[in-house]
Amino acid sequence: MVIVGKSWLNFWQRYKKNRAAVFGFFVILFLVMIAILGPRISPYDPFQISEHSLQAPSLKNWLGTDNLGRDILSRIIYGTRTTLLLGFLAATISAIIGTIIGSMAGYWGGVIDAILMRSVEAFQIMPRFFLAMTIIALFGPGIDRIIIVIGILSWPRCARLVRAQYLYIRQQEFVEAARTLGFSHIYIIFREIFPNAFPAVTVVISLDIAMAILIEASLSFLGLGDPSVITWGQILYDAQDFLISGWWIGFFSGLAIFFTVFGFNIAGDGLNDALNPYLKER
Repeated sequence: MVIVGKSWLNFWQRYKKNRAAVFGFFVILFLVMIAILGPRISPYDPFQISEHSLQAPSLKNWLGTDNLGRDILSRIIYGTRTTLLLGFLAATISAIIGTIIGSMAGYWGGVIDAILMRSVEAFQIMPRFFLAMTIIALFGPGIDRIIIVIGILSWPRCARLVRAQYLYIRQQEFVEAARTLGFSHIYIIFREIFPNAFPAVTVVISLDIAMAILIEASLSFLGLGDPSVITWGQILYDAQDFLISGWWIGFFSGLAIFFTVFGFNIAGDGLNDALNPYLKER
């Protein structure tokens, strides 16, 4: 426990050198707290329709109401949980696929590496957003489909990074020692090498969460989101016809997306600085 505590303390000492990353960390922490406490702190039912439609921000409705009289603040609070969960699940799917393919390519090398890297390049040249838009349009909107599609289309970056880590780590002495002791390839790949490559995966996950949130918001804005759940992208879609008469509907949800994506991106930069072994001694 003392070793673990000291390790986390050393990590935080390196991480907090990047002040922008610290800001991003607290943005994410704030959003997570809102997602957890959403039903408790929401002033109104986000689905409640009232006669007070298109009311500007006031003491009664801090962020105003939409065209159906629904409280915007309540909808943004409830949308926080769905949006963060969507981003995390999509990034997790992407990380799992990318880690498996990248680790196999980096560990085995040779023909296997060449074949897997060609598949990575094939996915990278595809226009991810337009492909996601086409798939959702064909199979219909649904939060589960959106998560799966974004996750499946986002793994190449993780795969390339993991491959690079494995190409370097597989030459280290402890890996050679594991081979000499007769450990299986699967054991070496996931028990010996992966823990050392995991910090890089963590950085990619933070960036992929931000990207998944942006893609979902874009799909929802085009009417391809799931209308049965509240996301910030769905709020933007509802605001399209009221950009002047109800500017606050899209403004505050767009602001939430901006700060969330910004927070995850700069937090990811901080993770890279703190976990990068070449920067630890600086």
